[in-house]
Order: sequence, then C-alpha cells, then structure tokens
Amino acid sequence: MTPSEHEMSLVEHLGELRRRIIYVLIVFVLALVGGLFAAGPVYDWLIRSGSAQAFQLNAFSFWDGIGIYMKIAMIIGIAVALPFACYQLWRFVSPGLRPQERSATLRYVPYVLLLFIMGTAFAYFIIFPMAIQFTSSVTKSMGLHETYGIAQYFTFMFNIVLPVALLFELPLLIMFLTGIHVLTPMRLRKWRKISYFLLVFVAVVITPPDFISDFLVAIPLLVLYEVSVYLSSIVYRRQLRAQEEREAQMRIEK
Repeated sequence: MTPSEHEMSLVEHLGELRRRIIYVLIVFVLALVGGLFAAGPVYDWLIRSGSAQAFQLNAFSFWDGIGIYMKIAMIIGIAVALPFACYQLWRFVSPGLRPQERSATLRYVPYVLLLFIMGTAFAYFIIFPMAIQFTSSVTKSMGLHETYGIAQYFTFMFNIVLPVALLFELPLLIMFLTGIHVLTPMRLRKWRKISYFLLVFVAVVITPPDFISDFLVAIPLLVLYEVSVYLSSIVYRRQLRAQEEREAQMRIEK
C-alpha cells in the first residue's frame, strides 16, 4: 500500500467514525426530547418513593425545576442511546472481524441496557439510601437543621447513580474488547492489582466517607471485575478453538 492509499484509508476510517458519532448524537437528542415528556412521571415517582420522603425539598432558583427535568431527561437519553452507541461501535469495528467474531460480539449489544438498569437499581436502592443516611446523621449530630434544595438532592443522587450504572457495563465491555482481540484474560489478571486500586478509588469517591459504605460499594465492583475476567477467559477459549478449527480445515484443504 502506497502512502497516499494509506492516507486515503485513514481518512475513510475517520469519516466512518465521524458518521457513527453523528448517528449516536442524533439518537441521544431524540431520546433526550422523549425523556422530557417522561421526566414528569419519573420525577413524581422519585419524590414519592425512597429517601425523598424524609425531606422537605425547596427550590432556591427559578431554574431548579427545569434543571431537574433536564437531568432526568439526560439519564433517560443515556439509557436509550447507550445500546445504540454500542451497536455503532460494533458496526465500526466489524469489517475487521471474522464472521464468527462479528456475530459473537453483536450478541452483547442487547445486554447493555439490562446491565445499565441493574446498575441504576443497585445504586438507587442500596448505595444512595446509605449515602443519605450517613450525611443526614452527620448533619443532625452537628445540631444543624436540614433544609435542602431540590437541585442539591437530585445532583447528589445522580452523581452516585450514573457512575455506578456505567460501571455495571464493565463485563460487557471487557467481553467485547476480548472479542476484537484488544484484551486477553492473561492481561486482565496481570492488571488485577491496578484495576482493584482504581475500582476501590471509584467506590471511595462516589460514597460517603465511611468504611461501611466504601466496603459495600467496592466489593460488588471487585466482583464485577472478577466476573469480567472469567467471561473474558470464556471468549478467549472460544477464539482459540475457532482458530484451531480454521487451521485444521486449512491443513485438510491442502
């Protein structure tokens, strides 16, 4: 391949990547618009259930209500656009994959939304109440009266829920990267100490500053990493078997 042909190939790849990103942005904007219509019922449910019932929430700005609706719509938009984004990523890398690898990696896409919902539920029903209980207990122990703005409440909630929901995509991400030969289970085991440190750091950042909360969040994240390593090894063994079958077929044809 001449330098000019290589340059054209690179330009074509960049153009294809830009086109995929535009598709994802269009879907995200459409989902964001739809999320604005769904934001009202979702807001009503969030206010009537869970930790919000323990507080008298206030608006400290004219834009607080609109801001909350936009944040809820953004979460809905991310949830809808995430599987589509993963599908577009698959479409971008699929020309470089073998037919077997192409069909195998495509099967991961439908589970993206499922894991996002599981991560959201885990964060909202388990981590967020612990964070609220801890911060509220500290505030009361200092003799302070709790008067919270609705923007503060939802920002605190989203800062916990969204990162955990995205971290629940880790097994699928690792399986996908293993499927396209970017990662191997051996490499993941080699990186285990660094990965553990990063996951524990994330758990400490998104939870209240007490050992129990950090522990209850860090353990599921570490389990997710080990599950990811196990799933990566399954994908890797299948790749080795497929390669052996191709080599055997080639020897027979010769």
